Amino acid sequence: MKSARSLFLSVVCAAAFATAAPIFPRNGDSTPSVYSSQSTDSSQSMNSTQPTISVQPTVSVPINSTQSTNSTQSSSNSTVSNNSSQSANSTQGADFLPPGFVSKQAGALYFINNDPSGNFVIVGEIQSNGAVVPNRAVATGGKGAHGVSDPIGPDPLFSQGAIKATSSGKMLATVNPGDNTISLFSVDPKNPVDIKMIGQPVNSGGEFPVSVAFNKDGNVLCALNGGKVNGVQCFSASSKGLEVINNSQRSLGLNQTTPANGPPNTPSHVIFNEAGDKLVASVKGTPPADAGFIAVWDVAKDGSLSTDFTKITAPAGGLLPFSMTNINGMNAILATDAGVGFDIFDLSTVKNTQDKGNQTSSKNSATAINGQKATCWSSFSAKTGSFYLTDVGTSTITEVSVDKSLKGKIVKQFPQANNSATIDNDVATIGKHE
Repeated sequence: MKSARSLFLSVVCAAAFATAAPIFPRNGDSTPSVYSSQSTDSSQSMNSTQPTISVQPTVSVPINSTQSTNSTQSSSNSTVSNNSSQSANSTQGADFLPPGFVSKQAGALYFINNDPSGNFVIVGEIQSNGAVVPNRAVATGGKGAHGVSDPIGPDPLFSQGAIKATSSGKMLATVNPGDNTISLFSVDPKNPVDIKMIGQPVNSGGEFPVSVAFNKDGNVLCALNGGKVNGVQCFSASSKGLEVINNSQRSLGLNQTTPANGPPNTPSHVIFNEAGDKLVASVKGTPPADAGFIAVWDVAKDGSLSTDFTKITAPAGGLLPFSMTNINGMNAILATDAGVGFDIFDLSTVKNTQDKGNQTSSKNSATAINGQKATCWSSFSAKTGSFYLTDVGTSTITEVSVDKSLKGKIVKQFPQANNSATIDNDVATIGKHE
């Protein structure tokens, strides 16, 4: 019997900047397997104009009978484009393919290498069996940068969503934190590894951009800046490129530097709420003195934002709100919290963002994940109805369910390889399989 198959992709990192780690299928085996770096020339680049991509072993861990976890290495954020009907052979990245390998493309995975000398989008080809193969590297026209931290960690931007695709999969945007710009790409929906930059990078409206978000229609893009000039800036997005939307540059008023000094007291993530009429940014606190918060702006039909934001402080026990994922049909958000586990924010009480005062709801809550060290990234699977949270400190994936009363519960945990440093993640449906 055929059924939809979900693919959980977790980006892991062991260095300051990105390396790509492909997963190859065994001959005659429908499950992903590890292609060892010992049999691959890790100094070989995709072509003479593209950066070197070092190949390292990866891990494949089942989440349940219909879902698998594929880990790839990166210091940056990732996003997934689905193409369940596409079957194609690719010649890009052929140096990484074992003899006799035939590509059966089902989608694409994107992440950035965040290199200060030149930022690149690394494109991975998702195979019909869930394997991920590096395909190409495309210059963003901007530069990467690493935030200031002690010690230096594997997440250079202290954020989620540094690169995002539209829900239609026709456009892709990424931050360039080293030169305060945003780049926009077109994506061929029939061949999503084929991306082309639209125009030139545009100023992010601040300093050290760390996260971007498209609205549901894919015609508005908002950027979150985390440096000395911090806050949000929104743009119209089209085949002509990015254009600034009037009255959409708004400050968070944080005392920061460029690059940002963190992870505490840094912006983490920007998203639209499910209805698309609110823009939400998360900000980590500075424990123990201050808890973090989320900032909520009204979004007008023309894309402009309310002058002020509503501040919703992390619920009791919460400290460091990080990534945010909408809880479908509930007008609420699940936010990972590096200080405790995860928080739930009820947005139904946010009636008027012109009231800059702190608003809260009795349904807001913080839930501890015992033994966690830095649970920072999250995604949602429509197939399982669960959220998947990754902890960079323990290299653990935690599955969480949320009921109709907005009560969160830990379902199961999936330990990964020690010190694999699981960071950003995403979930994709890759087609129908036996």
